[in-house]
Order: sequence, then C-alpha cells, then structure tokens
Amino acid sequence: QVQLVESGGGLVQPGGSLRLSCAASGIVSRFYVMGWYRQAPGKQRELVATITRGGITNYGDFVKGRFTVSGGDVKNTVYLQMNSLKPEDTADYYCNARDPDEHWGPGTQVTVSS
Repeated sequence: QVQLVESGGGLVQPGGSLRLSCAASGIVSRFYVMGWYRQAPGKQRELVATITRGGITNYGDFVKGRFTVSGGDVKNTVYLQMNSLKPEDTADYYCNARDPDEHWGPGTQVTVSS
C-alpha cells in the first residue's frame, strides 16, 4: 500500500520562505503525477503545483512565480519551494500522487503571520 508523508511546514513571517518535502513508501511502480494541494479552514482544497513523470509542471493561479515544484519521476518524492509567502498562503498542505490510483498524505501546516 502506498503511503505519503509531508514535512517542512511551520510558522514563517510574510515574505519568508519554506521548503516542503513529501516522502513516499510502499511503492512498486513510478507515479504518473505528484504534487501539492492546500486547504484553509472552511475552504475547498485547491491545486498548488504538480509535476508529471515527464517533468511537466502545473501551478495554481495564485502562485504567480513564487512557488517551484520539483522531484517526481524515479525518485517518487516531491518538493515545494515557497518564496515570498503571504498571510493568505496559510493552510494545510497535502501531498498527492497518482499511479494512476490517487493517494494523499496526512498534511503539514503552514502559517504565515507577523
């Protein structure tokens, strides 16, 4: 059974940076897509960034060049470099992968506040 776990979340000041990591285990084949979604309290889960096995990336509209997703392919790991963080980025961030079944990590909390 595939398991995903996120790390790297925490409290940062506006304008700061964080790097999230997602580690996978129980894998027998490569993922088609890996990436990140986020959910703030009372809101729907939304796309942050994904990367395909071929290295094609996709970003949510709110990122506007601030975030970079990397990893995937044979490593079966994914990272999210977040720069110029804003208070509205505060949310739980979840790792996602498809093989082609969908898998989710338990989430890591990111809080952006002065």
